[in-house]
Amino acid sequence: MSSVVSRYVTQILCGNQGCLDFKQLDRIVGQKFTVADDVLLGILCDRGKYAISKGEGKASRLAMSQNSVIVAKTSLRVCQSPPGDCLHCENLHLCRYFVCGNCRFGNKCKNAHSLDSPHNTALIRSVDHHELGEAELFPLLLQNDPYLMPEICSHYNKGVGEHGSCKFKTSCTSLHLCLHFLQGDCKFGAGCKRAHTFDATTMKILNGRGFSQENISILDKIYNNKFIIIGQSHEEKPSVVGPSPAPAIEPVGKERSRKPSSRSISETDRNEICLFFIRRHCSFKEKCVRIHYHLPYKWQILERDGVTWRDLPNVEEIEKAYCIPGKDTSGGVQPVDFLTMTCGRSPVRRLSTVSSVTKPPHFILTTEWLWYWSGELGQWIEYGQEMYDDKGKVASVTSKTLENVYQADSDSEIPFGSGHNQYILYFKEMYQQNVRFKTKREVRRRPCFLSGQDVEAKLKSGSPESTSSSTVSVPPHWDKEALPDFTYKLVPVLGLMTEYQMVQSLFKRTMSTSTIHKINRIQNPSLWRVFQWQKEQMKVKNGGKLVDERHLFHGTELPILDAICEQNFDWRVCGIHGSHYGKGSYFARDASYSNRYSKSSASGKKIMFVALVLVGEFTKGNRDYLRPPQKGTSKGLYDSCVDSESNPAIFVVFEKQQIYPEFIIEYS
Repeated sequence: MSSVVSRYVTQILCGNQGCLDFKQLDRIVGQKFTVADDVLLGILCDRGKYAISKGEGKASRLAMSQNSVIVAKTSLRVCQSPPGDCLHCENLHLCRYFVCGNCRFGNKCKNAHSLDSPHNTALIRSVDHHELGEAELFPLLLQNDPYLMPEICSHYNKGVGEHGSCKFKTSCTSLHLCLHFLQGDCKFGAGCKRAHTFDATTMKILNGRGFSQENISILDKIYNNKFIIIGQSHEEKPSVVGPSPAPAIEPVGKERSRKPSSRSISETDRNEICLFFIRRHCSFKEKCVRIHYHLPYKWQILERDGVTWRDLPNVEEIEKAYCIPGKDTSGGVQPVDFLTMTCGRSPVRRLSTVSSVTKPPHFILTTEWLWYWSGELGQWIEYGQEMYDDKGKVASVTSKTLENVYQADSDSEIPFGSGHNQYILYFKEMYQQNVRFKTKREVRRRPCFLSGQDVEAKLKSGSPESTSSSTVSVPPHWDKEALPDFTYKLVPVLGLMTEYQMVQSLFKRTMSTSTIHKINRIQNPSLWRVFQWQKEQMKVKNGGKLVDERHLFHGTELPILDAICEQNFDWRVCGIHGSHYGKGSYFARDASYSNRYSKSSASGKKIMFVALVLVGEFTKGNRDYLRPPQKGTSKGLYDSCVDSESNPAIFVVFEKQQIYPEFIIEYS
């Protein structure tokens, strides 16, 4: 009985633009079925089929308010591969433009325009959608499949001016629309400085993606449903994510730690200061997803519009105060409260470079975090340092140890000793507790201060831990006269060299009719050092076992060659080679696969990278992954994702430290 009712509920929702409020849905279902309250509640609480946006007001008999919105969900997705290119595909073989309502090719389209193929029929039946027609299934796909809907430009929604902080302006491929309008909660209405209507640029994007006028007219409803579904997904799956709305600003309270959930992974990248820009050579330039700023930290206050972040003045004074663990506020006419992260009544945020423990020691201008606990006399004592009033009592853990554990899992607990006492430090609540006496002490995590002058000095001298490029441990066959600092040199690989024969053999295995014109070796000491450091980290994590390392292909275009050679692969800038197995950098065993993504230059030649990739331990990927999943019940994540565990041909890597771009093939 419940499965019949569930199918009917989905059908009703899909026939009403993908959602209904609970009052209407309850009435419609009641006209056809007599359903016990607990049965209906059990159906609606199936998170695989429905997402619920809780309404306000008095709860009904099912502990759900009448104006709660029920949104239909599905696991079905439209295949992104060309026709005939995917074996054992688990996605619908349909033309995306047909699903969006307007395929200009019509009957001549090479992609399927029918749900009735054996492949599609089997998939639709497997998820219990066989009673849905095109008019019901297509709206369901639009609000669930991230491949179909254009993204809303987050940069447009953040800055000031006509295009916000979006550097692409009218050439941006994301929609310049008010995010809060699409979420249904814009408090400014007609006075909002963000667009609530579709201008010519937006219409061009929508028409180009095949959206019918009917779907364009209900676009706000589709996005609203989409955001409700995404919101529910964030609650239940911290390791998978789709495109997300702007995060809410939360007060920190007693310096509580916040778990870096996957909802915030891409947001974390956007709120991270670019290390290459501080060193004055970010090759990604305006395409860089990270913040370009001259200091490794930045303090901002949220404007009254609830969207725009404005730089605070006297940033060095604020930072200097914040770096003193006993300081609760900064000074000046606009004091910042570090405990609530507010200035007056407005939220404040601190942006910074990545934590120093996540990068190799030679990386300069990362953020060094220090950990302190509150002593009996109100003083703040750094972990691992001797107490001035109690000689010999030193915590058995240091700031570096704590930061490493915190970066791995900011909700965990860590036991340690000091003198004859044993303690447990709780990251989530930011306090330590004496195991025997149960007394609690507040814990704080504050950065090590760097002034603008300190930054300049570090840039001039380089890292004290690093050595010059001429003495860096690089492969013995590299040209020692071509080892630049923080950049790269291309060195031709001659036909008689062993390297040339190896690369040619790998390439020709699936590209036998192509002609290789040139092979260059990329010599980037900085990236090589990071790659070797990452290999060591993975080896230690693996109990000393050697890491699975492979030569793999990646096709691209000439304009971003320089950026990849200097700063490595970044899928947000280099483009996505599909997304079947996660949102990361895609590499292929076969050059023929990567050839699809190599674009010809004016001379008709193409380029392809051969990268050395630490694939490590891998598992089958999922289109929603922003990082590899956890390894079963044991702690730790897989290192990469693949298309097939038994015979992998496609690898997805989420951490660029696992990649070294080793060769460039120029071919036709």
